[in-house]
Amino acid sequence: MDIAATEDQRLLQETTRRFLEKRSPIGALRRLVDDAAGFDRAIWRQGAELGWLSLFVPEDHGGMAESGQGVVDAAIIAEELGRVVFAGPFLPVNVVASAVAAAGSEAQRQALLPGLAAGELVAAWCFAGPGASSGVEPSGVRATRSAGGSFVLQGAASYVQDAQVADHLLVTAVGDEGVSQFLIPATTPGVTIIPLETLDLGRSLAEVRFDDVRLADDTLVGAPGGAAAQVERQLQIALALQCAETVGVVDRTLEFTLDYARDRVAFGRPIGSFQALKHRFADHATWLEGAKAAAAYAARAAQDAAADAAIAVSVAKSHGGRSATETIRDCLQIHGGIGMTYDHDLHFYLRRAVSNEALWGTPAAHQERLCVLAGL
Repeated sequence: MDIAATEDQRLLQETTRRFLEKRSPIGALRRLVDDAAGFDRAIWRQGAELGWLSLFVPEDHGGMAESGQGVVDAAIIAEELGRVVFAGPFLPVNVVASAVAAAGSEAQRQALLPGLAAGELVAAWCFAGPGASSGVEPSGVRATRSAGGSFVLQGAASYVQDAQVADHLLVTAVGDEGVSQFLIPATTPGVTIIPLETLDLGRSLAEVRFDDVRLADDTLVGAPGGAAAQVERQLQIALALQCAETVGVVDRTLEFTLDYARDRVAFGRPIGSFQALKHRFADHATWLEGAKAAAAYAARAAQDAAADAAIAVSVAKSHGGRSATETIRDCLQIHGGIGMTYDHDLHFYLRRAVSNEALWGTPAAHQERLCVLAGL
């Protein structure tokens, strides 16, 4: 991350990188491809011990939110996770933790936050339905009041990350009162989780259906109909973490592609010495630096709740999302035939970049969101 990192943040980055290189390198992902859980629980708990999941959790619930800069610190970790295409629910767990810490009741905080911070519980965010607006604004699930006063959820949330392994679901629903959020067990009657086939072999997605799900008021996170501002905050955090992860994915891909271009000899010289490839590498390095700057500013703006935070995260997503896939696709071409094989690691990075481009709103969707934010 191109930020003025504190000594603690540099230590966090170095510790995370050393841990991942030793305990969860890219090769670890190959062992998890056919694993039903989709991630290594032991590694996940060790990551929790390093503080990965405590950044938004108050100290009196087992976290360290007061002693750090939650979004920026989490973005530093997310970038390192991207470098190894880490398989685990880092983004949804931290987003849900931030939501419950900010707007949840004391009972909800006590029930969920210590378990999330310790890596013992997993939570997923049911945010949007399918379609062009998926990942940009809440849709798909509707909340209505029943005659008895309870809430009834109907509809479906699409592309919910790690719903299959989640113990709890944070559900964003739209109703006559406005936007409301609910924290419920994943086993609540009427909730059906349908796993989806995914391009990214290190990430599980699901469609979560709500069929006449009846909920009491104590499941509300915040006031009924008053969650719009909190949802926007959660979206900003999710985008800041995703953009940082994408930076790590591209940065590492360019590193080993440059190494390959130095070692691969054609016509008596390394292919990286040819001017045509030098120009391509220069273009990709320029795009990456722009993505780094945008992601760093987005994390800082989201952390500070800046007036332009919504703009910053959409700029980072619309720029980084598209340039990442273009860069890694060209890296694949530079590798030639070996880059097309399953045995090479490059396809894991490409799958993650393509997945990140589509999830939480496509670059086109965020460009449209920028127009709306600008009043156009």
